[in-house]
Order: sequence, then C-alpha cells, then structure tokens
Amino acid sequence: MERRALVNRWQAQSWEAIGIIPDPGDTATPRILLQDNACTRWLHGGFELKLYRDEAENYYLNLSAARPCVFIVWRMEEDMAVPKFVTVSYGEAARFMDASEQVDTVPMPRDMCDWLGEFVNQHYKPEPKRRSRPPSFKGAKRG
Repeated sequence: MERRALVNRWQAQSWEAIGIIPDPGDTATPRILLQDNACTRWLHGGFELKLYRDEAENYYLNLSAARPCVFIVWRMEEDMAVPKFVTVSYGEAARFMDASEQVDTVPMPRDMCDWLGEFVNQHYKPEPKRRSRPPSFKGAKRG
C-alpha cells in the first residue's frame, strides 16, 4: 500500500494498492518498505490466495483481459489503509464493489498468470452456445 502526500486543503494524503510481491506469509504486521517526503510504502503480509472451482469463469475473464490483475480490497483503519482481502476473480471483486468496499487493481505477475491459467484450464468448461431463434420466428409454430 502506498500513501502519497497531497498539496490539497481538503485532503492531506491519498492511498492506493500499488502491487503485490511474494511474501513468506509469516509477517502479518505491516512493515515499511520505503519512506520519503512524498510517499510511504508498506508491505502487508499474511495473505493467502485461494482458488475455487465455482469462480473459474471469473478467473478466465480476468486472464483473457488485456492486462490481468489482482484485486485488493482495503479499508481505512485509524490513519492507515489496510488490505483485507486479495482475489483474482472478477466476480468476487464486483461483489465487494457492490458492497461499497474500496477495491484497487494491481498488475498480475507473470508466474501468477501461469499458475491461474493452469487452474482455469483444468476447471473452466465454457457453456455450449445455444442456437437462438430469431425474434421473428419465436411466435411461429412448426407444422
């Protein structure tokens, strides 16, 4: 997470998720990675990304986008933006946004794309396309 100082009389700072990096997962306490007059960057560890078969279509939609991404759900706690949930599912991210949660996107690393692609190839089976009748024939009876 990155906090940037703003020169603005209504808002002194802005927050956003700027990326993900592999983390051993044993550091649930946020740690400062960079700090200067313009910005401060924190690493929040301890997140586990779980994949679910019923979200396979949403993972596919993410991977087929021009730039696959990771969705980070975060909330303000006191004076700090704290990530709460990480997902690669368009559907899960949309549900969080529908619930008025703050969701940022960051680029998905190549190795994560490969890992997710293996899961999608194994579990995503597109629905077969059904031929639909043109609207002019819907009321017609076969005879």
